[in-house]
Amino acid sequence: MAVYDSLGTLVEELPEPMYSKQEAEARARIERRDADDWPVIACALTLGCPIWTEDRDFFGAGVPTWTTDRVELFLANKEKSKPLQTNEESAKD
Repeated sequence: MAVYDSLGTLVEELPEPMYSKQEAEARARIERRDADDWPVIACALTLGCPIWTEDRDFFGAGVPTWTTDRVELFLANKEKSKPLQTNEESAKD
């Protein structure tokens, strides 16, 4: 649960002016599935990042998607791969 609690430090809202230039491309990719989802596609295109979703409307829209089980696996592996700190290093933090 600690991983989910820390997401607020990693996730920020993207202002519309930053992604609105991608609107036409985003709409073309999602219009047959759910046209209201175009801002999510536009943000992903703008940032060059995947979408974390369980919504199948995004699958096949030409943008990588991650489902929750894949995000959990990724974050768990990142946590495991952190180098262990010695007692001296822990004391410095």
